[in-house]
Amino acid sequence: MTFYQELQLNQAGSKNLLKKSETVKEKSYHILVYLVKIAVTMAFCFLFVTIFSILFGNENSIVGVVVLLCLMVFRNADLGIHTGQSTMLLALFFVIMTVCPHLANQFSPVLGMLLNIAALAVLILFGCHNPFMFNQSTLVLGYLLLYGYDVTGKSYQMRLVGMALGAALTCFVFYRNHKNRTYKRNLKDLIQEFDITSSRTKWQICQILCVPIVLCIAELCNMPRAMWAGIAAMSAILPFMEDMHYRVRKRIVGNIAGVICFTVLYFLLPSSIYAYIGIIGGIGVGFSAQYGWQAVFNTFGALAIAAETYGLQGAVSLRVIQNVFGVVFALAFCVIFYWFMSKKKESDVIVHAE
Repeated sequence: MTFYQELQLNQAGSKNLLKKSETVKEKSYHILVYLVKIAVTMAFCFLFVTIFSILFGNENSIVGVVVLLCLMVFRNADLGIHTGQSTMLLALFFVIMTVCPHLANQFSPVLGMLLNIAALAVLILFGCHNPFMFNQSTLVLGYLLLYGYDVTGKSYQMRLVGMALGAALTCFVFYRNHKNRTYKRNLKDLIQEFDITSSRTKWQICQILCVPIVLCIAELCNMPRAMWAGIAAMSAILPFMEDMHYRVRKRIVGNIAGVICFTVLYFLLPSSIYAYIGIIGGIGVGFSAQYGWQAVFNTFGALAIAAETYGLQGAVSLRVIQNVFGVVFALAFCVIFYWFMSKKKESDVIVHAE
């Protein structure tokens, strides 16, 4: 494996190489590559988002985050169908992420929930057909970030331009990297494979319904940063209940630990570098291969931004409440949904037997 190829590995792959190292020299080499990868990734991410902020305004820096996320994921990940059709779907996804979150913010929480359900249905049914590729962590997360950091007027006009540029970049990179791959399935197959009795479709429906409902409830309760609850719910909803229980535990414990660590840093560090605590969190995520530790460090960036608006105590309280509410509601929703579907299946079997 070349130096460049090793740089392309994810955290788990790099740490696996470290475990398999047989000599100190070999281990030192893999550590060096790993550190270089983290440094290069952080520098590139910082530069990319900074450029978007300069071009489209600081209030649209989140656009740079969403576009960067899509570029980094879809340069390797696919949608499981013909490359040309996948590229057109990606363009459609950008249109949805640009328009629907903004419109949903103009409506009442209930009407906004209905629009969010319709938008997420397209993103998840056609973009998240393989739950184990975790495309929902890109598409749904991007949607929720743009929903939570909505803008109006001139800023929204600039957002339209920024998202159009992001769509062009993502589609170009995606098509270039996947054009030579052969796929046996197409868009029609995705539609035909929709089956309410399958684990995959039930998982998709839970995502489509639960995340907007969580957002709606948080907004009806006048809780700021409702997107935090939506993101927590999205990350907890998995096809298998055992995995969901694991995610819920790790999300709650990880966020509480992250809040504690952030609070300690907040009091230890001078106020002039509070903004850089988010960067520390980004570095921590880069070193984390396990979901629990990622939850810890992801908290840093969110709190660094929220503390400027709500103060430390307000930001910390919101973070804990929103995340606990999001994952617990998601778990309860899925348990009830799966129970209802199992009862429906039993009743259908009895009817057919008669």
